[in-house]
Amino acid sequence: MSQIQKAMAMLIATFHKYSGKEGDKTTLAKNELKDLLNAELGDILGKADDKAAVDKIFEDLDSDGSGCVDFQEYATLVACITMLCDEQLGKK
Repeated sequence: MSQIQKAMAMLIATFHKYSGKEGDKTTLAKNELKDLLNAELGDILGKADDKAAVDKIFEDLDSDGSGCVDFQEYATLVACITMLCDEQLGKK
């Protein structure tokens, strides 16, 4: 597999590592998202211990108002964070 294919597989596997613990395996509930943010993105975002901050992130990601974060919404988060990291690296 190419590097980008490996990255895509990793993104998919990471989503499914956290999804389904509280029900639907194709979505992330709020606590599942919090666990993912802390474990996988804590170095970038900081720990998601602030309930209001987690609520706001969840609300912003849940673009369809379904009460959960689906894979497309998760992928949007990862893409946005990746673009921000690229901007920061480009300034150095």
